[in-house]
Amino acid sequence: MTGPDTRTNPAPPSPKATKKRRKMGWGWWVLIALLLLFFGMVGFKVKKGTRLKVGDKPPEDLVLHTFDGQTIRLGDLKGKVVLINFWASWCTTCKAEAVELERAWRYYQSTRDDVIFLGLDYVDSEIDALKWIEYYDITYPNGPDLRTRWSQAFGLQGVPETYVLDKQGRVAALKIGPYQSYDEIIEHVERALQQSELP
Repeated sequence: MTGPDTRTNPAPPSPKATKKRRKMGWGWWVLIALLLLFFGMVGFKVKKGTRLKVGDKPPEDLVLHTFDGQTIRLGDLKGKVVLINFWASWCTTCKAEAVELERAWRYYQSTRDDVIFLGLDYVDSEIDALKWIEYYDITYPNGPDLRTRWSQAFGLQGVPETYVLDKQGRVAALKIGPYQSYDEIIEHVERALQQSELP
């Protein structure tokens, strides 16, 4: 008489092996949580192309599909000063400027029609991004950086980063890291407006 064929009827794992596997599973989740916390504290660093500098022009064919269903093509914004802010809900330093960016946007929205702000949500979940937008009461257009096309075109190396384009689509000012004040944002937009008047 032969015993059971262990090739077709494997023995169930021992309680010790099951406990060890469960413990390893929790260990991985703890490691992932710690990594996310680390990236959120220091800002996520990416190494893409060369970062755009003052005077450069990003590609005009970049398209933003906003969370509220708009489609905005960068080339169609010529004739406007465009502030482009790269951010993420997991970015702790992005919090420092969120309120001031919205404040500056509301100022220009009520005084001019030739300034627009765009928010590019970088490597984030839509649920977390929408919670962020609601929490900070952000009203300017925001959408995900799909396939990181925008961040690659701008040479993004971390978040937050902000680029202000003049009316000809050239970078007039840029901010690496968070804006420190409302006045600093206004200064960059005004610089772009003044540069737009130059030939």
